[in-house]
Amino acid sequence: MNKSSGNAVEVRGLHVRRGTTEVFTSLDFDIPQGQITGLMGPSGCGKTTLMRSIVGVQKVAGGTVTVLGAPAGTAVQRRRVAYDTQAASVYGDLTIEQNLRYFARIIGAPRSDVDRVIEQVGLSGQARQTVDSLSGGQESRVSLAVAMLGSPELLVLDEPTVGLDPVLRAELWELFRGLSATGATIIVSSHVMDEALRCDRLILMRAGRIIADTTPDGLLAETGATDPDAAFLTLIERDVAGAADRHPASRREAREEAGE
Repeated sequence: MNKSSGNAVEVRGLHVRRGTTEVFTSLDFDIPQGQITGLMGPSGCGKTTLMRSIVGVQKVAGGTVTVLGAPAGTAVQRRRVAYDTQAASVYGDLTIEQNLRYFARIIGAPRSDVDRVIEQVGLSGQARQTVDSLSGGQESRVSLAVAMLGSPELLVLDEPTVGLDPVLRAELWELFRGLSATGATIIVSSHVMDEALRCDRLILMRAGRIIADTTPDGLLAETGATDPDAAFLTLIERDVAGAADRHPASRREAREEAGE
């Protein structure tokens, strides 16, 4: 991949196996630069494994993942790609400020970044509190602040708004939109479908497969639904029906998954 392709990420034939479980057999998709792409789908559909593959920390059995023009996980990407995991990856016995100063030194980010990202995630009033004294939502925001240090070109955020109240979720989405406006590419995973409408593009997943690669408007238009939850359920029903047609022996299991 090169910059003229307009893609931050290109995935070809991705095959990931965990033990005897085939997570992905052959995934192919692109993620454009400078957009917010939502990875949506129920828990266990493969979102986190896909994100780990993009940042280069997931062992893959086959295929290629190219990120910002280089193979995923190469040293050149360490300051260009940031990954915010579901579990907060910060030190509980340090203050917010101390955590951010530590991680800023590791990646070579300017000292001024510390105050900037603390303010952006809305934690200026708690900057000198230890992480252990924070709520779960606040701790998640500290991890997000760490990911934002150094102004990475690609941010991969695994359910960054989980457990947050609606007001704070809306504020963080405004932050994501602002980062995107500066040219950053953002990949956000979620199983909360109303967040789909905040993305530029959607990759909808089920059982290790991509069942739709579309836009918010395209999702609603294709399904005829008026809200993203109903639209996604429509796509799942179509996918279940298609799986049953392709594999008649699994028709009963497909019906059970659909809740019939």
